[in-house]
Amino acid sequence: MHTTPHPPTITTVAVPPGSAIASALPGAYFADSYETTDPDPATSALQAWLSTVAQVPGWTNRLMALRNRLVRLAGLKDLGALGGDAAHPLRDAASYRVGDRVGIFRIRHLADDEVVMGQDDRHLDVQVSLTKRQPPEGPPRVALSTVVHVHNTLGRVYMALVVPFHRRIVRTLLARYAAR
Repeated sequence: MHTTPHPPTITTVAVPPGSAIASALPGAYFADSYETTDPDPATSALQAWLSTVAQVPGWTNRLMALRNRLVRLAGLKDLGALGGDAAHPLRDAASYRVGDRVGIFRIRHLADDEVVMGQDDRHLDVQVSLTKRQPPEGPPRVALSTVVHVHNTLGRVYMALVVPFHRRIVRTLLARYAAR
């Protein structure tokens, strides 16, 4: 008998306490975090991120391309593709350092168990973290957290428009990573 594997469970959680990204929470306009079972606990957080964005669905890339075209009209940054592009291709995890660009983000914190990446613009500052942890009981976990600080009305409008897409993208990325 052939059985279909169950999709990975993605859980909404608090930004992991003690994580580097948790220090960005004070004053945040928006923060969320999703967690699932880590299919490859021996890899670094950065390698997990690279594996995750290497599997970006086509619809996500199309949304990013649309986002980039629209925000250029408002004088904001065209970030390129989430998983890298010709101008910023993904590299081997060991070659990255703090300050390097990984797809649309720059690395701000780099440790084996957490990578924090961010992108600042005049309307908002975004930080994303992939954190790996081993709870006292149960399987290893991986969390994808986002913290956003807005600077003005444009930032609030932007967030109102992108949050529904953000949540779907993050959950999809985590599910694809966990199902590897």
